[in-house]
Order: sequence, then C-alpha cells, then structure tokens
Amino acid sequence: MAGLQLALVLPAAMAQTPPDNNCPQPALSRLKRHTVRLGETILSIAQRYQLLPESLISLNPPLKGSNPKPGQVILIPPFNGIQITAPTGATWPDLAKAYGIRADVLFEVNGCVVRPTQVFIPGIARRPTTPSKPDTYSGLPKRPLAAIAPMGLDYGWQSAKNDPNSRFFHSGIDLLAPVGTPVLAAADGTIILVSQEGPYGFLVVIDHGNGRQTRYAQLSRFSVQGGEKIRAGQAIGAVGTSGKPDISQPHLHFEVRFRSPAGWAAEDPKLHLPQ
Repeated sequence: MAGLQLALVLPAAMAQTPPDNNCPQPALSRLKRHTVRLGETILSIAQRYQLLPESLISLNPPLKGSNPKPGQVILIPPFNGIQITAPTGATWPDLAKAYGIRADVLFEVNGCVVRPTQVFIPGIARRPTTPSKPDTYSGLPKRPLAAIAPMGLDYGWQSAKNDPNSRFFHSGIDLLAPVGTPVLAAADGTIILVSQEGPYGFLVVIDHGNGRQTRYAQLSRFSVQGGEKIRAGQAIGAVGTSGKPDISQPHLHFEVRFRSPAGWAAEDPKLHLPQ
C-alpha cells in the first residue's frame, strides 16, 4: 500500500535582507524532511532528533491527534520551538513580550530580518500568554480507576527486578487492576494523543490546560480519539498489558506531567489524586 504523502511547502525566504553576512541562517530555512518508516511514531521520531513532540506537531499540523503513516514526509526543525505567523505590524520586542524570549535572540534565530513575518520561536513549544481566569487548581477531581487500586509500582527511583544494583526512574504509578477494567479521565481536557508508543504500549494523553497533562499507558484498548473533548470520570480505555511494563501484573500506568522550561516534567501522581 502506498504511504500517505503530505504536500510540504518550506517557508519562503524572508523578504528583508539581513544587515550583515555574520547573521545565522534562519531556522525556518534549515528544516529537514523525514520520511516516516513502518512502526515510527511521533514520540520515536522526536526522540531520534532530540526534540519534543510538540515541536514536530507545530510544523506538521496533520500530526495533531494522530500518528504519522509510513511514507508520510514531515518537517524536522533544527531545535525545539514553534512556527508562527507574526501579526501585521508586530516587532521583535512585541514577540519577545508575548513569548518570553529575548528580542535579540528571536532576531538572530530568524536571520536578522527587520520585520518579522513567518517566525520560529525557539524553546518549549508554547503559545503566547493571554489574560485568563486565575488558576484555581487544587488537584485532580477524579481517580483514573473507579475503585481505589493497590499500588504495583510507585513513582520515583526504583531497583531493577533482575539487578538490585541497577536503578531506573519510574515516571508514574502502576495501579493494579484486572485486564479490561475501565480507565477514566482524571479531569476535564482534550485528547492530544491516542497511540501505541513503545514501552508505554497503548497510550492516551490528555491536555488539561495551564500546562498540565495526564498520561494513561499499558492499555488494552482505546475508547476515545485525538481531538476529543473529555469530561472528568469519562472512560477513555481499558487496563491491559501492552508495551513493556515494569511489572508483570495487569495495571494502569498513570502519569501527571507539568510543562517546565525543560519540557514536560513528571510529578508524583499521588500528590494530585483525590483522597
């Protein structure tokens, strides 16, 4: 079967001439093309290029909510960031204020053009801050399983089962439950990933806004799709044994992640679950 081929158009050269020849080449003229191979996912491609998945999705909007297909060609940025169209009349100081990146850095990354048009914002893929309601977050309103489940493996540093001297970091908690047990959304949000992701197995990621995510892995099946709006307590899948779980008993691998300056950082889910 022929792979899906996206029509890709690299950004046109910026209209303004750089003020001198010492200016770096614009980031948007340094994009690479990657042809997706069988078995590759957004996460695996991002890891291959040492990028965040959000950076790939920003440059390749069709990837949002779904994995790429074999043969599909996607654009790879030289480093993490997002592409935006600058508002008419915007200046580099305007964009610096909106995105929290110094104006001189934005100026050089984008080839030292006088007026910004198509712009690459380096760093964590994020949108400009806008006035919003105060953040009243005080924890997740729901548990990811209807009944309180025993802990199979806790969050944090763990000893490998076959080698007590070998340690690994477990970025979530494993909640023991029979295969097929419904898995529930811990809070309202939007499904941003429904995929099979290596060791995670069948994985669902929910974005809850204000830089928060929950992740549900090792599932046996999905009951949602990318882009779907979810309510707290809604079923999103079922417990399984997919991927490469760290323990043999059937369980839900559950993570809580917050956006930090270094990317999506895992936090102890027990701190966020209702008592």
